[in-house]
Amino acid sequence: MLKLRKYLKPFIGSIFVIVVFLFSQAMCELAMPDYMSSIVDVGIVSGGIEDGVPDVIRQSEVNKLFLFMDEKQIETFNQGYTLIESSDANEEQLENYPILKEENVYERKSMDDEQRDEIKVALRQAEMTVMSLENAEEMRNSDIDEEDLTAQQKEMLEMLNKIPEGVDIFTVLQQLPQDQLLDLKAEMTKSLETLGGETADTANATYIREEYQKIGLDADAIQYDYLISHGLMMLAVALGSAGSAVVVGFFASRLAAKLSRNLRKDVFTKVENFSNAEFNKFSTNTLITRTTNDIQQIQMMLVMFMRVVIYAPIIGVGALIKVVNANVSMTWIIALIIVLILSVMMVAFAFVMPKFKKLQKLLDKLNSVVREILDGMPVIRAFNNQKEEDRKFEKANRDILKTNLFTTRAMASLIPIVMLIMNCASVLIVWVGAHQIDSGSLMVGDMIAFTQYSMQIIMAFMMITMISIMLPRASAAAGRVVEVLNTEPSIKDPENPKTFDPAYKGYVEFKNVSFRYPGAQEDVLHDISFVAKPGETTAFIGSTGSGKSTIINLVPRFFDVSEGTILIDGMNIKDVSQHDLREKIGYVPQKGSLFTGTIKSNLLYAKEDATQEEIETAASVAQAMDFINEKPEGFETPIAQGGTNVSGGQRQRLSIARALVKNPEIYIFDDTFSALDFKTDAKLRKALNELCQKNKSTVLLVAQRISSIMHADRIVVLDKGRVAGMGTHEELLKTCDVYKEIAYSQLSKEELDHE
Repeated sequence: MLKLRKYLKPFIGSIFVIVVFLFSQAMCELAMPDYMSSIVDVGIVSGGIEDGVPDVIRQSEVNKLFLFMDEKQIETFNQGYTLIESSDANEEQLENYPILKEENVYERKSMDDEQRDEIKVALRQAEMTVMSLENAEEMRNSDIDEEDLTAQQKEMLEMLNKIPEGVDIFTVLQQLPQDQLLDLKAEMTKSLETLGGETADTANATYIREEYQKIGLDADAIQYDYLISHGLMMLAVALGSAGSAVVVGFFASRLAAKLSRNLRKDVFTKVENFSNAEFNKFSTNTLITRTTNDIQQIQMMLVMFMRVVIYAPIIGVGALIKVVNANVSMTWIIALIIVLILSVMMVAFAFVMPKFKKLQKLLDKLNSVVREILDGMPVIRAFNNQKEEDRKFEKANRDILKTNLFTTRAMASLIPIVMLIMNCASVLIVWVGAHQIDSGSLMVGDMIAFTQYSMQIIMAFMMITMISIMLPRASAAAGRVVEVLNTEPSIKDPENPKTFDPAYKGYVEFKNVSFRYPGAQEDVLHDISFVAKPGETTAFIGSTGSGKSTIINLVPRFFDVSEGTILIDGMNIKDVSQHDLREKIGYVPQKGSLFTGTIKSNLLYAKEDATQEEIETAASVAQAMDFINEKPEGFETPIAQGGTNVSGGQRQRLSIARALVKNPEIYIFDDTFSALDFKTDAKLRKALNELCQKNKSTVLLVAQRISSIMHADRIVVLDKGRVAGMGTHEELLKTCDVYKEIAYSQLSKEELDHE
């Protein structure tokens, strides 16, 4: 795509918007697993309690906690909480904390994250110890089989059994000497260290939830509020992701469509300026393919590039960072996944990339075969050769089929392989995560988040893989388009073009002109010199391949001379612009070409502001009025593409009429009258001669028939690219053997003498 980077410059603003919203989409997608983890771990498992720092706690419970806290920890707690005494409580406090009617409570102050973390650390071990002792007390008073108890629970019961029933354990602990209490705390800490950190967090949340219930708070409402708030935030993030994706899709599609439009415009403009030399280099079929299919491939790839290639690295790297930060112990799974996917990608690239590059060439070949068959269908049918053409088409079609099948199968196989890797990764994550959950080092929500991040990494690699497979075809298409755009026309206007002298009108002179086709070994024209004057007809005749059409194609600069000079009105045609040069010329090719529209629109093609009188005069001279008047719609009769709904002779006469409407200084007829019958030919030449005499127009005429050029003012006879003779019909019959041979091969001596 770098080949087309200059075409991306006008869309820098759109690209910036796309990148911004892609980043926004990626951030939203990366936030989703975190919200899911919080909802599962905090909202469901922990009952909406986010950490081990309660908003409010009873004084009696704080006294229990202080037993297992050192002086610094107690000081930290007192700095973060305010004691509310029952006697001093206001109505709002009594309503919020019903337990205030019975005992004092501590209310948490506003604090920053650092202070909150300090209090959390101070309370965490104490809360766990208190809760463990209370649970052990409940187990002592219930009938529980000792075989169902953990080692830690058995130790707790053994310690409690030393205390008489009915005696509060915390009262006993308060009466213990400080050194014994410290020993007990150390023993409890050692016992609780066997619990995983995640288990401890869950237990702390359970402790706080129970404490809230004892205070009189609605614990279910707290859980419900947490789930609703985080659910709404998750929904907002999801909508943000969807909205960003829509914006990215809109701008990416618009950018790609506009760039394709610009490419098609530039390719078309470039082709319009091609000379015949460039058209010989690029066939019509490949130019059509490059303007349509190739640019369509670029457009599709550009959309995918904007939406995937930029997005995939962001989401992949972001998810990888999240995975590493979330759980280092399972990052080896991600590394294994990446290695497997990269291996699959490398194998796919090695086999698929060359096939995509080959596909575009095969498409060109198929288009060429189809065009050839369609253009030559009458000949094919006339010779009953449909089977042979079917064989050609089938071969070209089969080659594309094989290549398409290979690439399609490869891509189809790639998706199941990646999905298998993805599913195996999910199973492996669940298996490893289950053991970590069992040990208390991982929570369920964290495992879910880890799984989602892993899938995001896999999908990022998968997206890059798919783009990488599509890229070679798009790159090949871009190369083909750029090749056309970078091809400089061999015929260019001069930097400082001159203008024709209005005093001259229609003087054409060849001075020692030689010409060689690009890439050819020999010249096809050798030292051609002649003068064509206004009001005169200069005709060219010779055997096939003698260079007749080549000579007249040099006049409008369809090709440039290899040696010598062509002068029009005393001016070298290379010194004037092609536009000014061709404004002087009315060109009628051997094969008349009409455009989609009407008869009138085709005649106005040469001169948009021509009057109806001018159109009718031109049609009359071209002997076209008879069949135009026969049609119900007259000049408004529709013309199909290429003029296929009119006969060859009618198409040729309309082409002649189009040139006549222009009323140029110079007429060029390239074997134009070959499609006309002798009667129509004679009438047209007579009318044309009268018009040219009247307007003092110069006529350059190529013909195969002697009868078409006998009355020309000057006849140039060509033989193997050289001038074999020049003069009038009568002069050439006497002096030129080549002309005599052509003449006597077409007409008898009597017919020639009569003429």
